[in-house]
Amino acid sequence: MNGASSLIKSLEAAGVDVVFGIPGGAILPAYDPLLESPIRHVLMRHEQGAGHAASGYAHVTGRPGVCMATSGPGATNLVTPIADAYMDSVPLVAITGQVPRPVIGMDAFQEADITGITLPITKHNYKVMEAEEIPEAIAEAFHIASTGRPGPVLVDIPKDVLQAETSFAWPETINLPGYRPTLKPNRKQIKSAADLIRRAERPVLYVGGGVLKARAAEELIALAEAIGAPVVTTLMARGAFPDDHPLCLGMPGMHGNYAAVNAMQRSDLLITMCARFDDRVTGNLASFAPDAKIIHADVDPAEIGKNRAVDVPIVGDAKDTIVELTKVVLHGNASQGRVDFSPWMAETRAWSREYPISYTQVEDGPIKPQFVVDQLGRMTGGDAIVVTGVGQHQMWASQIMPVNKPYSFVTSGGLGTMGYAVPAALGAKVGRPEDRVVAIDGDGCFQMTAQELATATIEKIPFTVCILNNSHLGMVKQWQELFYDKRLSEVHLPQVPDYVKLVEAYGGVGFRASDPSEVETTLDKAMSVDDRPCVIDFRTDAEEMCFPMVPAGASNDDLILGPVGETQVHRGFESATSLEGEGA
Repeated sequence: MNGASSLIKSLEAAGVDVVFGIPGGAILPAYDPLLESPIRHVLMRHEQGAGHAASGYAHVTGRPGVCMATSGPGATNLVTPIADAYMDSVPLVAITGQVPRPVIGMDAFQEADITGITLPITKHNYKVMEAEEIPEAIAEAFHIASTGRPGPVLVDIPKDVLQAETSFAWPETINLPGYRPTLKPNRKQIKSAADLIRRAERPVLYVGGGVLKARAAEELIALAEAIGAPVVTTLMARGAFPDDHPLCLGMPGMHGNYAAVNAMQRSDLLITMCARFDDRVTGNLASFAPDAKIIHADVDPAEIGKNRAVDVPIVGDAKDTIVELTKVVLHGNASQGRVDFSPWMAETRAWSREYPISYTQVEDGPIKPQFVVDQLGRMTGGDAIVVTGVGQHQMWASQIMPVNKPYSFVTSGGLGTMGYAVPAALGAKVGRPEDRVVAIDGDGCFQMTAQELATATIEKIPFTVCILNNSHLGMVKQWQELFYDKRLSEVHLPQVPDYVKLVEAYGGVGFRASDPSEVETTLDKAMSVDDRPCVIDFRTDAEEMCFPMVPAGASNDDLILGPVGETQVHRGFESATSLEGEGA
């Protein structure tokens, strides 16, 4: 066989069932054996879409997503989704074609040094220079992408290598002497962590996305219940701990709720599970949780102590670490009695009652974006896979949508990639075709990748997109209003194109809602569409801002609950049953 056939057989051996990609000159040899392969290929409309679709697939399945592109611009169009996967620890394998070996370095047509370009944003990458090396490179790529701290791996293969004669031999073992992730936590450190927990008075479990990557959500519940402490889940950890659990405080950070932010600030111990202490959670690092001792568990030792000094570091796989710590905590409960954190829990629950996420929807006013998200949450009952773009709508989705099941909230966190929602929703639906997939997007994000609706129509991949259309780059507008003296510069997006007509041109179904009374009925119609993509253009209030909010670089103690000078209605969406009055 040739190298291209060896590549496809290698993907089959790695357990790949779907590849998202676009063919082109340098990768073209690999597309010929795909005709006889059981691997499904989803022909995207842009390579960026292919990368984000692979990411959405990986989020909901736990398996590495695979994308494929040609050399030069095809490969460079994958840079954004690769960087996105790197920041959010998403297992991804990107395969790119390269110009033939004799002309590498000669500025050949569609040549780009993609291994050099992606070196800082991949966990590892390969340039395969001999056809017989293809199986080993692919086997190693999938192993590296999915073990330890997951991440993207790129495999670049010159065209003449794909065309060269070779034989196929899948490696029985993988030997990477320099790659030995520490999976089993140190028992002494586990014991030290348990001792700190017993001495604490105001502990908080600070949970990051690594718990989901390790598929450790069930184990996390057992640990939280053994300790009896409140739990906060970062944006990337939404669903790792159920929102309806009595210990759950929700999301902390820049747009987190008051109870979660304040609990971390007031805590005397942060039990940190696979979180990064990133700036969107900590605010001003010097003033973050000033009285808290730190337990920090992570499979990546480079994260421990990177931003915050640590009292008990634990390097290990999240699932193994959580299981072992739970055992020691339960042993302590049995032998010394359970530590009573009920006064602390009562205090944090009081904050949740007094300062819930709130909004005001009036019957004859414009549609509030939060009202759309609220109604969507009610209609899906927390059972849908929720995918978001980036901006105000992303924060409202995380604040309001009920997320009680793990591996069902898909978003771009670390890189904050606009345009993520549509292709990621497509990939999520491919990964879990029996589940309902809904994307919450903004009008700014939507137009960046809307062309993938054509892919969804042709490939019969149905999902629903709810555009919170405020005719602006909403989060940028909010910052300009708050911090730039309301000097709005280049944030207005006129109502072009007509989204309903655009969606119909792509073969999907389009709806529009401009009045609050239309929201529920329009969502109901959209949810009945199950054979093609459906998009709803919700014309929402352009003046609505996303609160709570910690200004960039400020202390979490400076959390803004709402617009300055306006009375805030502190009424939770849980109590809303209609549009009547001011509460919703």
